[in-house]
Amino acid sequence: MILNFLKPYRIPLYIALFFMLAELVVELIHPLLLAKIIDEGIANNRLDTVLIWGALMVGSSLIAFVSGVLNSFFAGHVSQATGFDIRNTLYSKIQSFSFASSQRFPTSSLITRLTNDVTQIQNTIFMGLRIMMRAPLIVIGGVIMALLINVQLGLFLVITIPILILFLMVMMKKGGALFKQVQQKLDGVNSIIREHLGGIKLIKAYVRRKHENKRFVQQNKQLMEHTVKALRLMEITMPILLFLMNITIIAILWFGRELLLTGSIQVGEIVAIINYILRITGALTVFSMIIMVFSRSKASAERIAEVLHNKEDLTEPLQVENPLLNPKETVLFEDVSFRYPNSTKWSLQHLNLSIQKGETVAIIGGTGSGKTSLFQLIPRLYDATEGSVKINGIEVKKQSIEALRTSIAYVPQDVMLFTGTIKSNISWGKNDALDEEIMNAAKSAQIHSTIEKLPQQYEERIGQKGVNLSGGQKQRISIARALIRQPDILLLDDCTSALDGETESHLMTALKKYDCTTLIITQKVSSASQCDRIILLENGKVHANGTHEELLANNELYRKIEESQRRGGVLSNA
Repeated sequence: MILNFLKPYRIPLYIALFFMLAELVVELIHPLLLAKIIDEGIANNRLDTVLIWGALMVGSSLIAFVSGVLNSFFAGHVSQATGFDIRNTLYSKIQSFSFASSQRFPTSSLITRLTNDVTQIQNTIFMGLRIMMRAPLIVIGGVIMALLINVQLGLFLVITIPILILFLMVMMKKGGALFKQVQQKLDGVNSIIREHLGGIKLIKAYVRRKHENKRFVQQNKQLMEHTVKALRLMEITMPILLFLMNITIIAILWFGRELLLTGSIQVGEIVAIINYILRITGALTVFSMIIMVFSRSKASAERIAEVLHNKEDLTEPLQVENPLLNPKETVLFEDVSFRYPNSTKWSLQHLNLSIQKGETVAIIGGTGSGKTSLFQLIPRLYDATEGSVKINGIEVKKQSIEALRTSIAYVPQDVMLFTGTIKSNISWGKNDALDEEIMNAAKSAQIHSTIEKLPQQYEERIGQKGVNLSGGQKQRISIARALIRQPDILLLDDCTSALDGETESHLMTALKKYDCTTLIITQKVSSASQCDRIILLENGKVHANGTHEELLANNELYRKIEESQRRGGVLSNA
């Protein structure tokens, strides 16, 4: 599959190969020219012959030099352009992942595949066009030229080279398996680094620096041990190659002496064959590096292909159905059951729920009651395992994913802000948003007055993940980002937990001005009481459904929740 990325660059690839072959031809001709100088020039004491063949060697060397430079240029272009395309395709593929697909690949592993693995492929392509393809051709060409000079001495190479090639193939297979383990250990190191940097405040607060250092050292040690093991195997190849080739040189010199005494061969021809052997030896010594690079790139290519071949569990319908213009219900759950991939526990069970158009509904319930799972089925972040979810009268599986999600604004429980300005973070919800729209969204989210007090106001820079903002400020900016979309459906997943009662009350009042259906997950009865309706979930089922007053009068569980929060002072602002 990786080879498909080379197709757009066939022309520069062929040009690189042409100059590589030109350089190779010169290298194979030189020993013959050297033989001519010895046998026809030096042996016969003819200086003019030495000068002619010597000039030819110098001229061909210049051709080889220019060819080498041009080969490097085009090889670099092909490798960098291919790496660029692979990285773009890989990133686009990851962006298309559903939540279920994202869980199959740890974040640290995806980062390694996008960076280190792609770099391994780039290096392999460059070295392949510059060195790797040249080395085996020198071996083949050197054997052929040796046979042309003298069949008897050339046969030594014919016997030795296949043995070495078989040995190298075995080493490559073993090396590939070892370097795949190295990449996996690198994933582990990246994972720990990511966790450590992300939780640096918690680590310092709990004084867990030594514990985290110990974890990192253990994982780093495993990476070192596996890398050393792989490199040690690769290094064994060099001494064995040199040993066998040196034996071959000794044998050729021994039998070449006998042939020289009988007049069957000239000194220049022996020198030429030895020269070819030395060049072949030099090429074979490169093979240990070639094996290592190919082994690592093979492991990297498999890891990249694993991501690219990942089957999407959320696909566009073959025939898209447009939502109804005036549906009775905006959101409808019909006998919906859901469990996460690779889980045996049901998050939702036989859920039947109807949300009217323009209604504001609070979803409350204990931890693990299925609140967030219910939200994730609406924009089709996951598909229902059983039953159907309908938006505006049409099942979500029959709607365009992009159109569906464009009509929905979702504020998750874990707020995510991007490095940039406050303005860019709010307008992230709508690319062409005007300054007035950004300000209105901020006012509705109750963050405008806070922004105005900042030195740069809306141009104030936000650190990575909003590190320089409070939890309540981050939540309100994320709500403003959702409101600027003017969505048909607004999903707020417990994203007001860091707000005080007065600010939250103003926010709830502001949300009523928006012409959308609003669903709010909250743990606060004070927030839920301001909604048109409250749905109480328990164990993935609807336990109660009604207004605040109705549930207080008729549902014991809701009454207990209200009483416990009142005693704790949560309802002081209700």
